[in-house]
Amino acid sequence: MAYTAENWPITAALLQFPGKDATGKDINDADASVWADVLQEVKEAGFANADLTDSWVRPGDLSKDRLAEFKATADQVGIGMPVISAIRRSVIHATDWADNLAYSHRTIDAAAELGCEVVSIGLHQAITPEQQKQLWFWTVEGYKDPVGDKEAWGNAVSRIRELGKHAAEAGILLSLEMYEDTYLGTSDSSVQLVQDIGLDNVGLNPDLGNLIRLHRPIEDWREMVAKTLPYSNYWHMKNYIRDEDVARDSYITMPAPMESGLINYREAFKVALSVGFQGILCTEHYGGDGLSVTASNQEYLRRHVLPKSEGYALGKSQVAQGRQQPAAALAGAAK
Repeated sequence: MAYTAENWPITAALLQFPGKDATGKDINDADASVWADVLQEVKEAGFANADLTDSWVRPGDLSKDRLAEFKATADQVGIGMPVISAIRRSVIHATDWADNLAYSHRTIDAAAELGCEVVSIGLHQAITPEQQKQLWFWTVEGYKDPVGDKEAWGNAVSRIRELGKHAAEAGILLSLEMYEDTYLGTSDSSVQLVQDIGLDNVGLNPDLGNLIRLHRPIEDWREMVAKTLPYSNYWHMKNYIRDEDVARDSYITMPAPMESGLINYREAFKVALSVGFQGILCTEHYGGDGLSVTASNQEYLRRHVLPKSEGYALGKSQVAQGRQQPAAALAGAAK
C-alpha cells in the first residue's frame, strides 16, 4: 500500500532542543520527566513522530536500562520514534574515526531496541569555533573532506558498508545525509558513494537545504533532485530564501518555511514519486520558533505536496524503501 498525505510518516527534527540543561547537565543524564516534557511539546505542535536527533539525546550512549526508560517515556507520551539522526560523527575523522564508528554501531543497536526503521548518519564534523561566532554557521566554511584522496574515500566506503551490514542485520535502513564539502556534498559524489557501498539498505538523505543555503555558487536544486532521489530512503526537508548577484559574487540566504524558499517541494516530490520514493520525511527549521515552523512545514506537505490517494504512479527506487525489513541476505552484495 502506497503512502498518502493522510498517513505519510513525518517526523519533527529536535534541533531546537539542546543537549545540556541550564546548569550544564547532559540531557542523557536527565530525569525521564525532562525527556517527557520535550516529547509532549513536540506532540502538542501536531507531530505523531519525532526524529531522535542526537544533538538532544544520544541513544547510542544510553545504558540498556536508560534506553528502556526512554522508550517507555515516548510510549507514555504517545509519540513515535522511527528515526535516529546521528550527526557530526564522521567515520573518516582524522583522529576520532574509531570512536565515531563505534558510536554509530551503538546507535544502530539502540535504534533496534527502540524499534526504529531508519538511522541517518553523515560525514560532516563539528562546527568550528569560527562558525560558532556567526548568526548562521553556514556563512563560514567549515571542515572539508580531502578531494581526490582515494584512501579517505575507500575508508568512507568500507566503514559505512560495515555499518550498513550491521543495520541490515537489525532490519534497519541506513541513510546518508548530504552536507557541503564532504563526500556527500554534491549529487554526483553522493550517488557514487552509495553505489560504491553497494548495499540495498543504504541510501541517501537528500538534505538539499544544507547545500542551497551556502553563500557561494551551488548546483541547481532541480538537478540535485533528479540525481539523488532515485537513491534516497529518508529525507530531511527544509528551505531557504536565496538571492544571487553573480556579477558582484554576492550570495545571500536565510531560513524560510518550506513553501516560501528556493526549492519547490511540490515539484521535487513529483520527481520523488516517479523514482519510487516511499521514505519517512523529517521537517526542519533553523532560528526563531523552529518547532512551530517545522509544524507548518508538515501542514504544507500534507495540504499541498503529498498525494491525496493511493492511485498514483510509483516508480522503482534504486534502494530499499520504508516499511521494509532488509535481512542481511537481502542487503545487496558488497562491491
